[in-house]
Amino acid sequence: MNKKSIIVQGREVLFFSKEDEDFISLTDIARYKNPEEPKDLVKNWLRSKSTIEFLGLWEKLHNPGFKGVEFDPFMYQAGSNSFVLSPSKWIEATGAIGIVSRSGRMGGTFAHHDIAFEFAAWVSPEFRLYLLKEFQRLKKEEAEQLKSGWNLQRALAKINYRIHTDAIKDSLIPPELTKMQIEAVYANEADILNVALFAKTAAQWRQQNPGLRGNIRDYATIEQLVVLSNLESVNAVFIRQGLPQNQRLRQLNQTAISQMRSLANAGGIKRLDSKDPAAEYSVLTGYKYGGLPRAGFVRKDMSGPNC
Repeated sequence: MNKKSIIVQGREVLFFSKEDEDFISLTDIARYKNPEEPKDLVKNWLRSKSTIEFLGLWEKLHNPGFKGVEFDPFMYQAGSNSFVLSPSKWIEATGAIGIVSRSGRMGGTFAHHDIAFEFAAWVSPEFRLYLLKEFQRLKKEEAEQLKSGWNLQRALAKINYRIHTDAIKDSLIPPELTKMQIEAVYANEADILNVALFAKTAAQWRQQNPGLRGNIRDYATIEQLVVLSNLESVNAVFIRQGLPQNQRLRQLNQTAISQMRSLANAGGIKRLDSKDPAAEYSVLTGYKYGGLPRAGFVRKDMSGPNC
């Protein structure tokens, strides 16, 4: 678990991300009011009937495995003088996922940011506002960094596409070909990369997504664009070596699968299907199976780096 932190009114507040959701340390928030025994403040918050009601509703909305039967006694007893509840008891009894307890030096009680902000408001409305402001600032910075990284990889893919099309011109396009034939060859090569990585052509993607603007590569992840950039360079080498189209496609697909699997192990990216797409192309004629148009009749909007 990779923990990060933000500074709120001079105090460090730890948080971590799990399945694209952020969990903030209730223990660190509690230290704002009770630096010596923050866990006692968390337990006092859990005694409140309004707290139990809020936590139960949150779990019902987000947790299919929430144990409603075990929750009912807590709801009935909450608020009474004899009622005591620890985070670990709440988690074990109800199967809750909104609160997480961790042991060790960097441990403590963490909660989904929805719950953490609710707790912070109970501790101090002022502290909650500063916490919310700092957290939003961090999320904005992360979004800008992600956007910057995506644009960088998109630009890299376009640069490598130029190298890729130069190789096609050198090896596949005789001088006597017409402009339409040249465009058809370029589009065909672009679709080879699309099929190798996305398992579909640009035309197939547009047919499946009529309501989306742009093209298939505009909706690619950063990881897919990294692999696409590599495939363009590899395909340029294959073209200069004179490999037939179906052989190139098969090797490009295997390269895409291998690289995406490596990235998936690092970041949970959706894996590619291992289907062999080479059968969708004939070796020499450029005909595509499955009812798609022939290479000689590819539309102009299927050519170029945006395919």
